[in-house]
Amino acid sequence: MSPDSVTSGSVRSAAQVNEQIRALWMRAGGTLSSQERVEYELLVVEWAAAIRGAVVEAA
Repeated sequence: MSPDSVTSGSVRSAAQVNEQIRALWMRAGGTLSSQERVEYELLVVEWAAAIRGAVVEAA
């Protein structure tokens, strides 16, 4: 996942991103490598953006 995909806005729901985060932790066995840590951080940023988008849509 590139940083550009995060800055351009999330098109996936928070639930979809959360599912990917959970899958990453499962694959990693609970310990992230440095590359997996970068992927995790990007996913968390995308998840937060999706949450913010859902809140704005609900308002």
